[in-house]
Amino acid sequence: MNVTSKSNNRGKAGKIDSETASRILRPVSVQKSFLFFTDVGQYTGEFARSLEEFYEKISNAPLKSLDFHFKRGDFEKWIEEILGDTLLAERIKRMDRTVQGKKLRMKLKGTVKRRLNQLKKNSRQ
Repeated sequence: MNVTSKSNNRGKAGKIDSETASRILRPVSVQKSFLFFTDVGQYTGEFARSLEEFYEKISNAPLKSLDFHFKRGDFEKWIEEILGDTLLAERIKRMDRTVQGKKLRMKLKGTVKRRLNQLKKNSRQ
């Protein structure tokens, strides 16, 4: 893991420079992918190598998988430690831990999509 990935990567109102946005959006190696499980040892066969892929996968992942990872804090850990996006990790961490199922999918998708749009905009500047 890159040491800079744990640093605070945001400025005012979560704005970041184009280099940082591009780094967060980049695909990571297969070894650093997010692997979707429904329980310990129950791999779904799905993985995400980038924030964009992560968004696509949470749109279709089994609800049991989303519940499993959300309760464990796996999403924010991968987003912060591997992708280097502390702001998105904090937003997910602050979500209501009692939310489950379809409502969780909807909240996760909204949170990730808003951040994806912001990062894409910042990466082009």
